Amino acid sequence: MADGSNTITDLRALAACYGAVAKPSLTKVTDHIHPAYRPFIAASPFVALATSGPDGLDVSPRGDPAGFVHIEDERTLLLPDRRGNNRIDSLRNILHDNRVALLFLIPGIGETLRVNGTATISVDPALLTRFAMNNQLPKTVLTITVESVFFQCSRAIIRSRLWDPATQITREALPSTGSILNSISQDIDAGAYDAALPGRLKETLY
Repeated sequence: MADGSNTITDLRALAACYGAVAKPSLTKVTDHIHPAYRPFIAASPFVALATSGPDGLDVSPRGDPAGFVHIEDERTLLLPDRRGNNRIDSLRNILHDNRVALLFLIPGIGETLRVNGTATISVDPALLTRFAMNNQLPKTVLTITVESVFFQCSRAIIRSRLWDPATQITREALPSTGSILNSISQDIDAGAYDAALPGRLKETLY
């Protein structure tokens, strides 16, 4: 910020703004799935998957019963890709750039778990069968090679009151999916879309 602006443009200025890294923040990083981190993955029913592709960045939600991300070994995770909208943004990105980042959340727990690594896309029948749900197989399974793992402290969850029932709002407090689509494209009948959505979700969950 030598030019006197209020924009940080170099690492020295950034370090001066934030100060030194606390030792535990460095100690907690491992290059594998340490035994202390395994319970977090096993207890998580939700993970955000971040990827990078030629059209930019993407973060996509993934969810299933707790433990749906399998720990194959200390350096390998398996993540099924369930039925969705067929945009396959994450998968197309992985074909371009195989780097991925995962953020595991556990209801009621303040700490989150972060995993960075690389991924490949598998359609191995034996592997798909391992992730069958309601007699339905995932289309693909991501094989993720772990490069770093560490927990994120609970400050963000505490500040956001994410798991506090008192902060929850009803779905009706926000625009419905049908009304959103209709406001973007008048070709969508908002009422019909919203009426059909609960049944469609139930029928196509897997």
